[in-house]
Amino acid sequence: MNDQLEQALEQIAEEKGISREDLIGMIEASLAAAFRKDYGEKNQNIVVEFNPETMGTKVFDVKTVAESETEVGEDPQKFITLDAAKKLKKGAKAGDEIRTEITPKTGTSYGRIAAQTAKQVIIQKLREAERNVQFSDFKAKERTLQNGIIQRVEGDTVLVDLGKAAGVLFPSEQIRGEKYVIGQRVKVLILHVEPAAKGPKITLSRSHPDMVRKLFELEVPEIYNGSVEIKAVAREAGSRSKIAVISTQDGIDPIGSCVGQKGSRVQTVMAELSGEKIDIIEFSDDPVKFIANALSPAKIINVQLDEANKEAKVGVLEDQLSLAIGKAGQNVRLAARLTGWKIDINGEKIGGDETAADETESMKHEAGETSEAVQETAADASLEVAKEEAPAEEVKENT
Repeated sequence: MNDQLEQALEQIAEEKGISREDLIGMIEASLAAAFRKDYGEKNQNIVVEFNPETMGTKVFDVKTVAESETEVGEDPQKFITLDAAKKLKKGAKAGDEIRTEITPKTGTSYGRIAAQTAKQVIIQKLREAERNVQFSDFKAKERTLQNGIIQRVEGDTVLVDLGKAAGVLFPSEQIRGEKYVIGQRVKVLILHVEPAAKGPKITLSRSHPDMVRKLFELEVPEIYNGSVEIKAVAREAGSRSKIAVISTQDGIDPIGSCVGQKGSRVQTVMAELSGEKIDIIEFSDDPVKFIANALSPAKIINVQLDEANKEAKVGVLEDQLSLAIGKAGQNVRLAARLTGWKIDINGEKIGGDETAADETESMKHEAGETSEAVQETAADASLEVAKEEAPAEEVKENT
């Protein structure tokens, strides 16, 4: 083989991520275009076979035997009638491929225009192959985190350089209130990848719930190796998120693993999300317990379920009502998304007479837990959130 050709093939294959066989196919296509320009005839279907070892080429007119003359009339360049095929190959039948060699004589050269045509074909084929490789690479990375650099800001839309391609961060996928500066390094979630004429169209996100999930996978080894699992995520980007976690191995505290020593792990995730508050609660197969956990840091008295309509009525003390609902209804809204239940919260009073006490005890029994047990479960939530949303006296009492 020609050493220069071999080096060129290896270099292009490494730079573009294209196989050697595909590159040889591009050379054959370019030689076919050059032959067609200088020597080809109107109804010929030119196919070139290139041997890189000897640098030799063979040129063929390739036709498929048509089942009817109508098919030949529609595309005479690719099809041939059965009668004409039998003259070239005995025993030919419909569907056979007839290859007629039309290799030019030794010493025949291509003109300048034909050579230019071959060059353009190779460049076009290389670009197409490179786009296909990029699309395949990024398609395989959907719903994964990638590091990028802010390349350009056009109005509310941000273009992010991902290395081999650029992705688009639309306003709807940005964290509310976050500012982006050219040259800034950011972590982004690859949301969708679609093929396009000028390369893959990559849609990015920083507001999707999977962004929180993937950040915790990076920061928490127990989640990465599977000993702790994130069962559900509910998020209002830039404000607050709730994640439900569960341990798949005995002796591992799922909440403690996510929080980290002195809150180091959760604080790293919050910093990446521009200070977004994160509540980490323990998942439970028991919907009563799960709903009570999801509404933390509020203390829950009872939970009554309507399984047919997937609705839950939750009772809380009146002084806990605002905490359970949250600012502008955020706490109960995120809890509903996290659990998949429609949640209705009611404030209740505990009277001093025996009748009121009996009613309260009955509601506790219906919920399946005593008030103290539910309160202990709800207390797993971040105290920092409670301080923000509850009155100072109330937080002091809780602590």
